[in-house]
Amino acid sequence: MQAKVAVIRHPRENVKKCSLRRLHGNPNFEFFRASEKFFFDATGFLLLEMGAPPVTPADAGLPILLLDSTWRLLPSLRAKVGGKFTARSIPPEIRTAYPRVSKVFDDPAGLATIEALYAAIKLSGNPDPSVLKGYPFARKFMEINGWLSDLPSPDFFDASESVFCGGTQI
Repeated sequence: MQAKVAVIRHPRENVKKCSLRRLHGNPNFEFFRASEKFFFDATGFLLLEMGAPPVTPADAGLPILLLDSTWRLLPSLRAKVGGKFTARSIPPEIRTAYPRVSKVFDDPAGLATIEALYAAIKLSGNPDPSVLKGYPFARKFMEINGWLSDLPSPDFFDASESVFCGGTQI
């Protein structure tokens, strides 16, 4: 992966459930906690945002800004971002493998943050499946989107990165 990635996490987002947690410490990633007075100047960044034009190869090389939050809290997090950035989205045909269930809020169809990151770098022409290492739904995500050919080898994701439900591997 060549582009840098900045991640702004809502203060109420549970880090233990964060799909990006294994990327902490990676020199290509910067993580910020959006405290009350936090503001991020996203000038020059590609901001993943629903409703924006889709990511294209013309976006290659732009640093990526991810907002890590529940859908319900996302507007308050988005309000902490300003500057002259390029807003892009992931096309709706890209499907999630994350088994999202909310009992209190209807989530729009969307991807886990790590899935959105991979989709953005793939669609910009720089597929790097290593960002998905450690994500338990990585292989399923790649499979349902027809991207298994991006993997350097069939055993790229080891057995610990597979998820078993009722004896069935997903």
